Amino acid sequence: MTHITSNGAPDPARPVTVIGAGISGLACARALRASGTPVRVLDRGRRVGGRMATRTVGGRPVDIGAAYLTAPDDDGFADIVGGWTERGLAREWTDTFAVATASGVSGTTTGPMRYAAPAGLRSLVADLAAGLEVVSDRVVSAVAPGSVDGASVADVVLAMPAPQARRLLPDDSPFAPVLDARAFEPVIAVVLCWDERRWAADLHGAFVDGDPDVSFIADDGDRRGDGAAVLVVHTTAERARRHLAAPDGAIAPAVAATRRILGIDRDPDAVFAHRWTFARPADNGDEPYLWHDGIGVCGDAWGGPTAVRTAWSSGDALGRAIGAGAATPGR
Repeated sequence: MTHITSNGAPDPARPVTVIGAGISGLACARALRASGTPVRVLDRGRRVGGRMATRTVGGRPVDIGAAYLTAPDDDGFADIVGGWTERGLAREWTDTFAVATASGVSGTTTGPMRYAAPAGLRSLVADLAAGLEVVSDRVVSAVAPGSVDGASVADVVLAMPAPQARRLLPDDSPFAPVLDARAFEPVIAVVLCWDERRWAADLHGAFVDGDPDVSFIADDGDRRGDGAAVLVVHTTAERARRHLAAPDGAIAPAVAATRRILGIDRDPDAVFAHRWTFARPADNGDEPYLWHDGIGVCGDAWGGPTAVRTAWSSGDALGRAIGAGAATPGR
């Protein structure tokens, strides 16, 4: 549990350690800080963001991880997104996507408003990190109650995909059966760049059903608002599994499928592929987080359908519970 000094206050020398600087970990850290609980965030990457990743391609940001945000009115995440929108960090993108099969676009579907970020979704995670102690390039190898890599700590939060969290815990961890059962699917994101747009102006994005290679296509120029002729294609999990060792192998099938589905008349001028071994949970638990003996697990596999808002809500709920001394053992 969080170490308390003799006067009843949290000990700043022993902050809660959050491992993972994606949106769930930073939501947890912000909730802890709001409660007056000292917190430190460790991340193995050079920059915050996790799977809300943005890569600079051709001098502009391209989202290669999560494709968008949604923020239902009855969700606490709506206030966060509203603040980002008011400050120009996020923007309303679209509520309509194309629906496609392997043979082409067949119609459209309307759903909730999707939000994007002019500077890329990673910029929103960076905004959450402002004012927090974040240690980058910090690889963690082992976590046990009260210990990170053998060093004594207070509570520990693992804000990461379940398979990665499982690797850090001992074999006898009570979380082991739960984490082992939480499967994740891979995706390879393929960025395709042309000299000019060669697809319908109102594409926005497309859900693709029944194609062996492609599951989603995002018009990144439309998403970003600058009109750039850039598409980001998410492969199917099966196609990704074939190329995890060498993700560039997914480029040719993704290009062929995208050209066929959207009727594009030639290959792109530039391409880039990024591997996500643990892109999204195959199923989700009903509980908003896991907690036992001073260790918590949070992320998009807990408490709702796979979405950015689920990751934020999971981390926020766990941070609030720890800060209030109300994290429930066994959850």
